[in-house]
Amino acid sequence: MKNISILFILTLFLTSSTGPIKIYEWRGPDRSGIYPESNLLKKWPAEGPRELWSIKNIGNGFVSPVFSGENFYITGEIDSMEILFSFNLKGEKQWQTTLGREWTKSFPGSRSAPTIVGDLLYVGTGLGNLYCVNRANGRILWSKDLVTDFNGALPLHGHSESALICEEKIFWTTGGKINNVVALNRFTGKLIWSNKGFGERSAYNSPKLIELPARKIMVTFSAYHLMGFDIATGNLLWSHEQDNYPPDKRIPGNGDTHSNTILYEKGSIYYTAGDGNCGVKLKLSDDGTKITEVWRNKSFDSFMGGIVKIGDYIYGSGTVKPELLGINSSTGVLTDSLRVGSGAIISADNMLYYYTQKGDMMLLSCNNGKIEKVSSFRIKEGTLQHFSHPVINKGILYQRHGNTLMAFDIHNKAE
Repeated sequence: MKNISILFILTLFLTSSTGPIKIYEWRGPDRSGIYPESNLLKKWPAEGPRELWSIKNIGNGFVSPVFSGENFYITGEIDSMEILFSFNLKGEKQWQTTLGREWTKSFPGSRSAPTIVGDLLYVGTGLGNLYCVNRANGRILWSKDLVTDFNGALPLHGHSESALICEEKIFWTTGGKINNVVALNRFTGKLIWSNKGFGERSAYNSPKLIELPARKIMVTFSAYHLMGFDIATGNLLWSHEQDNYPPDKRIPGNGDTHSNTILYEKGSIYYTAGDGNCGVKLKLSDDGTKITEVWRNKSFDSFMGGIVKIGDYIYGSGTVKPELLGINSSTGVLTDSLRVGSGAIISADNMLYYYTQKGDMMLLSCNNGKIEKVSSFRIKEGTLQHFSHPVINKGILYQRHGNTLMAFDIHNKAE
């Protein structure tokens, strides 16, 4: 794969130097799962909000759409290949590009949401390969192979990372013994730094950026450790071991699924790893070099579907018991549970949106850690598992189910 031209690289660097570039990524701004929408319906009709359109041929996958301007981008597996699509807001296809081979074993389909920065789009595959694509036309500018380039290793159910970007760097958890976590130049794909971490395979996790006055930190999970890296040097600053499985029991599939991106707020890191330590709050030192465990709650045991923090409370899906849970972020005490099944959660306009693994889309209120179901409807289109996360953009609720993406109007037109 040829790299992009020197002239194009220079142009991109000059563009980036004029000021911060907006990043569009997994689970919305700051990967928080909270979408900055307002004037949304507080209750839905019995049959659900009006469906505007659906796209039924995007291939197998779990990737949610990522929006930038008047377009969105999504991937799917078709005939064992990963296809990257660009659509406008009417659901009309603008272009499609075949990237490479996609995961076709357990839970076949795409699982890495695109990350968009300026004119460039970054996306991975379930085989762990990473692509940089021209957003205007879908042309592949550079790519990296997880095995060939980094001697990486795949987890049991395929690589599921959505690339994190900061300035000129893009980060990727390759899972190798030597090149465990790497930072690449996002314009060229060249290696900037590599850290061997704990030599563990990746953990289906999409990392988080923490920005402090002293340094910027990339936080991600490997199979049995939460890790914080100084993004400038690649140094491993600290780690938090998942201690539910002793080292002699640590085989693929045992305690190594940590797909929820962490939350960070005012010096505190929150994570829920249902296949590990479950709900945890860590205190991060002012300089970012140390962590101290504040609380741990084994009952807050989400391992996929995301978590959101609203005020002093965190909400997420249960695992051992299929329910939606609320927990006090200060004390670590559970505040409520709702027996609505396991699922994926986001928030907008002070409401919760919850897509269950049985295909029910729910609108819920949340007040001081208490949860109440307001409305729901069944997602009837699509294929295979109901694992994809909802997305809200410009008053439209988007939900993927396998090979189908649906758009629902949730504007409150009465106001």
